[in-house]
Amino acid sequence: MPMIRLTLPSGSLTEESRRTVQRELAAVLLRWEGAPDTAPRFLVDVTVPEGALSERRKAGLVEDATRTVLGAAGLPQADALRVWVLVHQQPDGTWGAGGSVIRYADLVALAKEQRADA
Repeated sequence: MPMIRLTLPSGSLTEESRRTVQRELAAVLLRWEGAPDTAPRFLVDVTVPEGALSERRKAGLVEDATRTVLGAAGLPQADALRVWVLVHQQPDGTWGAGGSVIRYADLVALAKEQRADA
């Protein structure tokens, strides 16, 4: 299933118009795909430094995030396909915080330091 991201200038649409265009764009895409309307209602978009998550940890993140969203929305596990979790891995050297480029090794060292202080 594809995802549509619409970027527009602030204030260019009313809140009602924004909701309308979102629904209509989803319907247009589904129509041209020839797909049924099974679009998700929730998107969890996660960005982590490359190397931070093994396949096992990524699977756990997706499972727990889905469960968390379903629980918050009061939805049963049967609606799990309505929750998308996208995990983006940011290449080393392209993550910044506090005005500096932070490398994955720096984050690992910081985490170890914080565990030792706890």
